[in-house]
Amino acid sequence: MHCRHCGHRNDPGAKYCSSCGAAISGESDETTLRLAALEDREAIEAEFGAQLAAVPRGTGVLVVRRGPDRGAVIRLDRDRTSLGRHPDSDVFLDDVTVSRRHAEIARGAGGYELTDVGSLNGTYVDHERVDAARLRDANEIQVGRFVLTFLLGTGPAGNGGTT
Repeated sequence: MHCRHCGHRNDPGAKYCSSCGAAISGESDETTLRLAALEDREAIEAEFGAQLAAVPRGTGVLVVRRGPDRGAVIRLDRDRTSLGRHPDSDVFLDDVTVSRRHAEIARGAGGYELTDVGSLNGTYVDHERVDAARLRDANEIQVGRFVLTFLLGTGPAGNGGTT
C-alpha cells in the first residue's frame, strides 16, 4: 500500500505512513485510483479546459498542481523535454529537492515516456518510484516537492501530436 502523500510503500493494513506519518486510507484498489484520476481530470478540465482545448489531440501537457508555479500548463511538443533545477532545463523546477538534471519526457509514436536520469530523490508516477514509465492520461508525476499532472490535449488533431 502506497502513501498518497509521499509515495512510500507501507505494509498492508497500515493506518499511517511509516515515512511521513500521513493517514493512509484503505483504498489501494487500481479501480479506485483510476476513478480518482478521472475525477482529478474533470477538475482540471473545469479550470484549464480552454487551454487544453487549444492543445492538439494526443499532444501531452503538464499541469503544475503543487509547487511555486502552481497552475502553469506546460506543452510537451518537443521530442525530448528535460525537467530539473538546472537553468537550461526545458521545465525549470527551482527547489533543492529537485536534482539539476532530474528527469526527461520523451515523445514517440507510441506516446510519452518519463525517465528518471539519475536524480537523488527519485521520480514518482502515481505515487510509485520509477526509473522509467509510459505516461497515461491523468498520471500524477512527482519531482521533488513538485506535483504535476500529465494530460493529453483535447483539441483538433495537429502536426505535433501523437495519435
